[in-house]
Amino acid sequence: MAGVAAYLSAHGLLQLGLLTPQDLRHLLLNGIGALAIIYSLLFDFNLSSFVAQSGWLVFTIIGYIRARIRRMEAGERPTSG
Repeated sequence: MAGVAAYLSAHGLLQLGLLTPQDLRHLLLNGIGALAIIYSLLFDFNLSSFVAQSGWLVFTIIGYIRARIRRMEAGERPTSG
């Protein structure tokens, strides 16, 4: 349930305009969601869920890297997130 809560929080905050897709908090919530659901699949495996969550995690990592690069190019001071 933690993974679903993280996904719903990320999507809800995005739709309410409180986060942007490039916001590191949004990416973190998506990453936590994917990891939590992948972890839960260790106990009750489902191939289609595993593939979907793995893809979601890969795209989240790509988004995180792109957001960090954009921030560095813009001259923003790096943060710990």
